[in-house]
This record gives sequence, C-alpha cells and structure tokens, in this order.
Amino acid sequence: MTDQMDVLRRDYLPDELLPVLSASGFDGCVAVQARQMLEETEWLLDLAGRYSFIRGVVGWVDLRSAEVVSELEGVAVNPKLAGVRHVVHDEPDDRFMLRPDFQRGIGCLSAFGLTYDLLLFPKHLPIAENLVAKFPNQKFVLDHIAKPPIREGKLAPWRDDLIRLADRPNVFCKLSGMVTEAQWRRWRPEDFHRYLDVVFDAFGPLRVMIGSDWPVCTLSGSYHSTVSIVMDYVKRLPAATQEDVLGETCSRVYNLRNRST
Repeated sequence: MTDQMDVLRRDYLPDELLPVLSASGFDGCVAVQARQMLEETEWLLDLAGRYSFIRGVVGWVDLRSAEVVSELEGVAVNPKLAGVRHVVHDEPDDRFMLRPDFQRGIGCLSAFGLTYDLLLFPKHLPIAENLVAKFPNQKFVLDHIAKPPIREGKLAPWRDDLIRLADRPNVFCKLSGMVTEAQWRRWRPEDFHRYLDVVFDAFGPLRVMIGSDWPVCTLSGSYHSTVSIVMDYVKRLPAATQEDVLGETCSRVYNLRNRST
C-alpha cells in the first residue's frame, strides 16, 4: 500500500459495516475475498455464520491445484459459500485465465453451484471473453465494470471489449469499484454516467447489480456516496427494475435465498 492508502491500514469488520449498510437501505451483503488464502475464505465463512446480514461469501481456492476438488469440497459444505474469485489483474501473465490448470479449476465450479467473479483490468476483457465462451453453463460476475479509465475520461477500447463480453448470457456485471478509478474524492456523480450507460446498454438492466467495494471505496468516498451513484442513476428505471439492480439480481445470481444456515 502507498501512503495514499493509509485509510485502509486497519481492520474493517462487520460491526462497522452494518450501520452504514442499513443507513443506505440495504439489509444484507456479499463478502468478497481480498487475500488469496484458503484461511481467509474460512474466516469470511465464519463471519457469515456469526452475522446474518452477510448473506454469502465469494472466497478463494487455488483453482490451479491438482487438489482443487477436495479444496472445494472442504469449503463448499458451508452453504454461505456463493462463489470464488482470483485476483487476476495482479497476475504478471495477462493470459493467466487461459492456462489449462486454471481452466480445469473453473470447470469444477458449476458442480458446486458456485459463481466465478472476474477481477480484471480493461486489457483482460478479450481474454475473459475467450474464457467464458468455453464454459457456457458457468455463471460469471464481472467485478467493478472492469475498471475503465474514468480518471482520464476514456471509453475506448474498454467499451467495445465490454460489449463483446456482455454478448455472453452467462456473464453478469457488478456496478462497483468506480470511485477509485476516478479522481479520489474529487469526482462528481455525473462523471460515471457515460460508463453506466455503456454497461446498461451492453448487459441490460437484468444482468447488473450494485456493489460498494467497501472498505476500498473509502479511499475516494464514503459508503453512502459510493452506492448513491448507482441508486440515483437507476431512479429513471421502473420500480421493479430498480429492485433488480439494487438487490434481486445479486440474490438470484449468487443464489442467496438458499444459503441460510
């Protein structure tokens, strides 16, 4: 972490999230991994067992491991495990997702009813399209709208690559992570509208879901100001569609209603 990230140099735990979550009108969340350790996945699942508002967990297992099935069996026995993620955008190999051992792991997820979250930079979108085409029965969630260059105000080539990925009906998109791609704490809500326009046009309103990226979002804005970007944007949509974007799609994609303990 750089000195600009000092706000993150402490623990953020559920008791701190719940008040701001509730104040923005949400009654639950999905916790998503940050460290690529099986121990963190188990810790998040433990938290989900102790805090009912954590409706599901997107954890990490080593999808490249020859023992991936046994690792999945060990954690997927917990019904709160909703999906798996790998921090692909930090891998030195841009084509990491196309490695045979990684794809073998991806191929194991659907048997456990798990999603796979795509954590990418824009340069990875064409590679992600290649990946998801090979697994049409696997649900994928694109995190943070693939982190377009909002700070520079650019759309290309992110827009065209995102549109091609969205042509795959098994891919959904999380409306999150945008404030840290903008000028930290100097952004305006309208700075994100052209990017949200692209996402909604590409995926349609039934394949997108709100996200916060808390506590990382606090580098650039509060929890409430972050989620208000999407909450205000969707006010133009029918009430039922707003409910989809603000919760129902997330619940459906991650199968949260069947994950109570």
